[in-house]
Amino acid sequence: MRNRGPAYWNWIDAQLQTRTHEEELDDGTMIDVQVRTSRTGGTQMFIGVYQQEGWIITEEIYDNLPGQTMSRALVSGTQRARAVAIGSDSPLKATNSA
Repeated sequence: MRNRGPAYWNWIDAQLQTRTHEEELDDGTMIDVQVRTSRTGGTQMFIGVYQQEGWIITEEIYDNLPGQTMSRALVSGTQRARAVAIGSDSPLKATNSA
């Protein structure tokens, strides 16, 4: 069970359709990447990385990923989440992150 933080609760919007990638790594770390198209047509993304016990390692929001499709954002977000999980904290290029 994940303990969601304020970033997740500020991002979630049940009225917008999302695509999701969830994965549990060998050490039990859980990643959750969600992408959606905003009401204005932009691609948005949420990245969550959680310890095996469900505690937050990081939650990030990207409000605008210009030029990225949902599929491309899901791939780059998954790569970012894996990098955070293994301690190789490489930044994701985005215009707005929290």
